[in-house]
Amino acid sequence: MTKNLIVDSGVIVKWVIEEHDTDLAVEVYQSFQAGEFRMLAPDLVFAEFGNILWKKRTFESLSDEDANAAIKIFREIPFVITPSQSLFDSAMSLSIKHRRTFYDSLYLALSMKEDSRFITADKRLYNAVNATFPNIVLLSDWQG
Repeated sequence: MTKNLIVDSGVIVKWVIEEHDTDLAVEVYQSFQAGEFRMLAPDLVFAEFGNILWKKRTFESLSDEDANAAIKIFREIPFVITPSQSLFDSAMSLSIKHRRTFYDSLYLALSMKEDSRFITADKRLYNAVNATFPNIVLLSDWQG
Protein backbone atom coordinates (compact mmCIF):
# COMPACT_ATOMS: atom_id res chain seq x y z
CA MET A 1 0.00 0.00 0.00
CA THR A 2 1.26 3.45 -0.90
CA LYS A 3 1.91 5.75 2.04
CA ASN A 4 0.51 9.26 2.27
CA LEU A 5 2.75 12.30 2.47
CA ILE A 6 1.90 15.91 3.12
CA VAL A 7 4.20 18.73 2.07
CA ASP A 8 3.58 22.42 2.53
CA SER A 9 3.85 25.05 -0.18
CA GLY A 10 7.33 26.03 1.02
CA VAL A 11 8.55 22.58 -0.01
CA ILE A 12 6.50 22.48 -3.21
CA VAL A 13 7.94 25.74 -4.50
CA LYS A 14 11.43 24.25 -4.14
CA TRP A 15 10.41 21.59 -6.67
CA VAL A 16 10.09 24.24 -9.35
CA ILE A 17 12.31 27.16 -8.26
CA GLU A 18 15.90 26.91 -7.08
CA GLU A 19 16.15 27.79 -3.38
CA HIS A 20 17.95 26.60 -0.26
CA ASP A 21 17.35 22.83 0.19
CA THR A 22 15.96 22.43 -3.34
CA ASP A 23 18.02 19.25 -3.65
CA LEU A 24 16.20 17.70 -0.69
CA ALA A 25 12.81 18.88 -1.93
CA VAL A 26 13.52 17.31 -5.30
CA GLU A 27 14.37 14.01 -3.56
CA VAL A 28 10.91 14.12 -1.94
CA TYR A 29 9.34 14.81 -5.33
CA GLN A 30 11.28 12.00 -6.99
CA SER A 31 10.10 9.58 -4.28
CA PHE A 32 6.56 10.70 -5.02
CA GLN A 33 7.06 10.24 -8.77
CA ALA A 34 8.45 6.75 -8.13
CA GLY A 35 5.15 5.84 -6.49
CA GLU A 36 6.42 5.70 -2.92
CA PHE A 37 3.80 8.21 -1.70
CA ARG A 38 0.43 9.70 -2.46
CA MET A 39 0.65 13.48 -2.11
CA LEU A 40 -2.03 14.90 0.18
CA ALA A 41 -2.76 18.59 0.70
CA PRO A 42 -5.43 20.88 2.07
CA ASP A 43 -7.15 22.91 -0.64
CA LEU A 44 -5.26 25.94 0.68
CA VAL A 45 -2.16 24.70 -1.17
CA PHE A 46 -3.32 26.34 -4.42
CA ALA A 47 -3.67 29.80 -2.87
CA GLU A 48 -0.40 29.49 -0.97
CA PHE A 49 1.59 28.35 -3.99
CA GLY A 50 0.07 31.10 -6.12
CA ASN A 51 0.92 33.69 -3.49
CA ILE A 52 4.53 32.52 -3.27
CA LEU A 53 4.89 32.81 -7.05
CA TRP A 54 3.29 36.25 -7.00
CA LYS A 55 5.78 37.42 -4.35
CA LYS A 56 8.72 35.99 -6.26
CA ARG A 57 7.49 37.52 -9.53
CA THR A 58 6.74 40.91 -7.96
CA PHE A 59 9.55 41.32 -5.45
CA GLU A 60 12.31 38.87 -6.40
CA SER A 61 12.49 39.25 -10.19
CA LEU A 62 11.19 35.81 -11.09
CA SER A 63 10.69 35.92 -14.86
CA ASP A 64 7.33 35.34 -16.53
CA GLU A 65 8.83 32.33 -18.27
CA ASP A 66 10.01 30.75 -15.01
CA ALA A 67 6.73 31.55 -13.23
CA ASN A 68 4.72 29.98 -16.06
CA ALA A 69 6.95 26.90 -16.06
CA ALA A 70 6.48 26.55 -12.29
CA ILE A 71 2.71 26.85 -12.66
CA LYS A 72 2.67 24.19 -15.40
CA ILE A 73 4.58 21.71 -13.21
CA PHE A 74 2.45 22.51 -10.15
CA ARG A 75 -0.79 21.93 -12.07
CA GLU A 76 0.38 18.45 -13.07
CA ILE A 77 0.88 17.23 -9.49
CA PRO A 78 -2.01 14.89 -8.69
CA PHE A 79 -2.64 15.99 -5.12
CA VAL A 80 -5.33 14.28 -3.11
CA ILE A 81 -7.07 17.42 -1.89
CA THR A 82 -8.87 17.73 1.44
CA PRO A 83 -11.30 20.64 1.82
CA SER A 84 -10.27 23.09 4.53
CA GLN A 85 -13.82 22.97 5.82
CA SER A 86 -13.32 19.38 7.01
CA LEU A 87 -10.13 20.38 8.87
CA PHE A 88 -11.44 23.67 10.25
CA ASP A 89 -12.21 22.75 13.88
CA SER A 90 -9.03 20.79 14.40
CA ALA A 91 -6.90 23.45 12.69
CA MET A 92 -8.43 26.20 14.79
CA SER A 93 -7.71 24.32 18.01
CA LEU A 94 -4.15 23.62 16.91
CA SER A 95 -3.52 27.20 15.86
CA ILE A 96 -4.65 28.52 19.23
CA LYS A 97 -2.86 25.87 21.27
CA HIS A 98 0.46 26.21 19.44
CA ARG A 99 0.22 29.89 18.47
CA ARG A 100 0.71 29.05 14.80
CA THR A 101 -1.16 30.46 11.82
CA PHE A 102 -4.41 28.85 10.85
CA TYR A 103 -2.85 28.18 7.43
CA ASP A 104 -0.01 26.14 8.94
CA SER A 105 -2.45 24.42 11.26
CA LEU A 106 -4.48 23.14 8.30
CA TYR A 107 -1.45 21.07 7.27
CA LEU A 108 -0.99 19.85 10.84
CA ALA A 109 -4.66 18.92 11.08
CA LEU A 110 -4.45 16.97 7.83
CA SER A 111 -1.35 15.18 9.07
CA MET A 112 -3.21 14.18 12.23
CA LYS A 113 -6.37 13.16 10.39
CA GLU A 114 -4.47 10.94 7.94
CA ASP A 115 -1.72 9.87 10.37
CA SER A 116 0.78 10.88 7.71
CA ARG A 117 4.20 12.45 7.65
CA PHE A 118 4.19 16.18 7.07
CA ILE A 119 7.30 17.76 5.55
CA THR A 120 7.84 21.47 6.02
CA ALA A 121 10.63 23.86 5.14
CA ASP A 122 9.41 26.19 7.91
CA LYS A 123 11.89 25.79 10.76
CA ARG A 124 9.87 28.02 13.12
CA LEU A 125 6.77 25.87 12.62
CA TYR A 126 8.80 22.69 13.10
CA ASN A 127 10.44 23.98 16.29
CA ALA A 128 7.10 25.10 17.70
CA VAL A 129 5.29 21.77 17.28
CA ASN A 130 7.74 18.90 16.80
CA ALA A 131 7.63 17.85 20.46
CA THR A 132 3.91 17.06 20.14
CA PHE A 133 3.76 16.10 16.43
CA PRO A 134 6.01 13.11 15.73
CA ASN A 135 4.88 13.04 12.09
CA ILE A 136 6.37 16.46 11.26
CA VAL A 137 9.70 16.40 9.42
CA LEU A 138 11.86 19.42 8.70
CA LEU A 139 12.92 19.33 5.05
CA SER A 140 16.58 19.78 5.97
CA ASP A 141 16.29 16.53 8.00
CA TRP A 142 14.62 14.56 5.18
CA GLN A 143 16.05 11.08 4.72
CA GLY A 144 13.39 9.37 2.68
